[in-house]
Amino acid sequence: MNTLIYRPMRADEAPAVSTLVVRVFDQFIAPEYSAEGIAEFRRYVHSDELAARLEKNHFTLVGVAADVLVGMIEVRNYEHISLLFVAREHQGQGVARALWERALAICQQMRPALAEVTVNSSPYAAPVYERFGFQAAGGWQEIHGIRFLPMVWRRP
Repeated sequence: MNTLIYRPMRADEAPAVSTLVVRVFDQFIAPEYSAEGIAEFRRYVHSDELAARLEKNHFTLVGVAADVLVGMIEVRNYEHISLLFVAREHQGQGVARALWERALAICQQMRPALAEVTVNSSPYAAPVYERFGFQAAGGWQEIHGIRFLPMVWRRP
């Protein structure tokens, strides 16, 4: 496998990041969602929305191998993971963990007193977040057709 480079997403990469997220979503998550949930999710990850959030209270890191986008993480307010997606062919190789660890380091640098990070996990991703040290912070919920488990990581 090529060496992975992790870096901040550039605004002009939003279409490619959106395409990656939608492709992975369609493969692993969409089959369990209603039409409403799929439409809501696609609106949220549209390239214009991804780029706009960079100008607000979000940051996004990407993982790139040989100029090919293989993963991404988006974090809101240095305390909530909004999105974490890795291309199917790169899953199980530590890409998600590397993105999470780099994002956490940024969060802790920007907010030294940070005590916890939250995520609303899809059913597919919940076991991944558990391996990263997240724990359920409530039961399964559904809003606008999006099913999720609130989870929290607490500073050891």
